[in-house]
Amino acid sequence: MIILAIESSCDETAMAVVKDGRTILSNVVYTQIDIHTLYGGVVPEVASREHIKKITVVLDQALKEASITPNDLDYIAVTSNPGLIGSLMVGINCAKVIACLYNKPLIMVNHIYGHIYANYLESDFLFPMIALVVSGGHTELVLMEDHFKFKVLGETLDDAVGEAYDKVARVVNVGYPGGPILDKMAHEGIASYELPHIKLGKDSYDFSFSGLKSAVINLYNKATSKGETLDYNNLAASFQNAVVDVLVSKTAKAALEFNAKHVIIAGGVSANKGLREAMESKMNDLDIKFTCPKMKYCTDNAAMIGAAAYFQILTNK
Repeated sequence: MIILAIESSCDETAMAVVKDGRTILSNVVYTQIDIHTLYGGVVPEVASREHIKKITVVLDQALKEASITPNDLDYIAVTSNPGLIGSLMVGINCAKVIACLYNKPLIMVNHIYGHIYANYLESDFLFPMIALVVSGGHTELVLMEDHFKFKVLGETLDDAVGEAYDKVARVVNVGYPGGPILDKMAHEGIASYELPHIKLGKDSYDFSFSGLKSAVINLYNKATSKGETLDYNNLAASFQNAVVDVLVSKTAKAALEFNAKHVIIAGGVSANKGLREAMESKMNDLDIKFTCPKMKYCTDNAAMIGAAAYFQILTNK
């Protein structure tokens, strides 16, 4: 089964040709990160215009690298939600045109499912499985009892974890995107500042990061008003320690409660070195299989959409 997958939910214009859910014939990503860095975050209108400029270029490159024509395709798959509506519509309209022109079935894929199935590009799934989805817009803990059988156990009540990283980075003025920068700084510092580890009670699988973010901001403002200097590496380490502790402890609790055989992390924040190391260590202690995507599949890409589409088709979802 050969699938042309399209991803344009935010600020990456991506297309991939994926065979049988795992064999990647091509995987092309045009990122707008340098453009949005000028604004300190993604500007939706700018993102949409950039998608329009690049989508046919990316399509041509994806087909060329895969050495196929549209007639060789079995399905067209595209991210349908969630995401920036203008960006999504560029990808969806492109997919509809290709599907119509070449008489191919069109599959609409949830972006979050795509991030989960980025892990399938690396390893088979063992069920039951717990997926921790962490990105700039989402923080969810998901139970999977089989392919495309999802149950959300908990989610963020306020800020997504990636959003919290970006906001903290903006406050201390270390640059954008904040996640990779703070992760690197955290490994150069020590967790010397006292910050809250917000777990919302022993029975909750939900998350909250606004209080932690506010604690960092208050710490920064108090130091500034007193003319004191904070060690930003130590602050990053303290912030990341609080985030990772909550994410790992809740994931481990869910894994034990639901007798998980496999734990994965998915989404842009799955590239976080501190989180990957802590989760791997914890799952090793529990003797539970742990996998995470290669770095190039952590951020938005179309190969993951092709992998998810494959199982969406097989399960008739």
